[in-house]
Amino acid sequence: MAFILGIESSCDETAAAIVRDGEHVLSNVVYSQIATHAEYGGVVPELASREHLRAIVPVVRRALSEAGRKLDTIDAIAVTQGPGLAGALLVGITYAKALAFALEKPLIAVNHIEGHIHAVLLEARQAGEEMQFPALALVVSGGHTHLYVVKAPEGSATWRYAPVGHTLDDAAGEAFDKVAKLLGLNYPGGPIIEQLATHGNENAVKFSPVQIKLRDKRIQHSDGRNPRQRSIEKEKQPPQFHFSFSGIKTAVLRYVEVNDMQRGIDQRRRAVAEITTPSVEDFLKVTDQKTLDLIASFQRAVIDDLIRKTLAAADNYHAESLIVTGGVAANSVLREEFTQRRMREGLRVHFPSRRLSTDNAAMIAAAAYPKFLAQEFADPRFSAEAALALRR
Repeated sequence: MAFILGIESSCDETAAAIVRDGEHVLSNVVYSQIATHAEYGGVVPELASREHLRAIVPVVRRALSEAGRKLDTIDAIAVTQGPGLAGALLVGITYAKALAFALEKPLIAVNHIEGHIHAVLLEARQAGEEMQFPALALVVSGGHTHLYVVKAPEGSATWRYAPVGHTLDDAAGEAFDKVAKLLGLNYPGGPIIEQLATHGNENAVKFSPVQIKLRDKRIQHSDGRNPRQRSIEKEKQPPQFHFSFSGIKTAVLRYVEVNDMQRGIDQRRRAVAEITTPSVEDFLKVTDQKTLDLIASFQRAVIDDLIRKTLAAADNYHAESLIVTGGVAANSVLREEFTQRRMREGLRVHFPSRRLSTDNAAMIAAAAYPKFLAQEFADPRFSAEAALALRR
């Protein structure tokens, strides 16, 4: 048996977990900073780093206590290396390095996005479900919107990932947060928009589907090849399925301006500012039907775009199963739509439980287990990589 201590501090959750053999979660402690960042409508990096410094030690102690383990019984320590906020990542990495050095335990660096994928694999193993490969993974959260082809090579303990799409600007969860802030709603935006959307008409406001045209940068430079050679090489490249959510955010802003909705937004902000923890009912009292329709239409447009491109990528890469993970994967409408539209075609869709959808350390420890078996340990000199790519 291998007991791995996972540590996660990539953004605004300080988390620690003890996971046995990559699938048995003995503890999973998460300290959220939502209250700290709520008044700003988004994560403030400096405040996030300070909160991690305050929370990291008690969170790890609690994870050990709940698991009934002591530090000297841990077989390895895993920590998020990136992507994420550099300062926040450094808090977790520095602490993990200190523990590993003091205890003479191996240290494993984990990609945060790979952690989200392993949150699904972890629970699939717990349920006795066999994941079919190749799989297509949609990782969609406040900071990430990525598509990967996931493979499990025979004879290898570690997984292989090929990126086939990503957002060119805002992540889907970031778009939810920014639209919520624009409309005078709570942070984080995803949960409140999901709840208010049930009271609106999702067909009331028409948002045009995003059309993405990428320029071939190689054509801009003289590289010794003629245009025909460049064209042939471009055709040989695998197709990419990219996302863009800044346009729909701007479209919501324009709708607000054209329909003179700012006064209602200001009134809503003042009303909920007087309530310590406003509920959905509190927001409904100060939200008119036009705004509710806008919220529902916005959510529908984002979800449709995510589903359309993900399913197109699954078809193109002949995926045997679909993994949908990350904070936005907790959205009920997204889950229902993926399940209904893909189960009809025989493709299994896997989601993490809601407690493992958002950032947590159990997923980091689970992703570290194959690396532990393969003895892929981190160099003690490694550091945070805010833009760390997932490619193996």
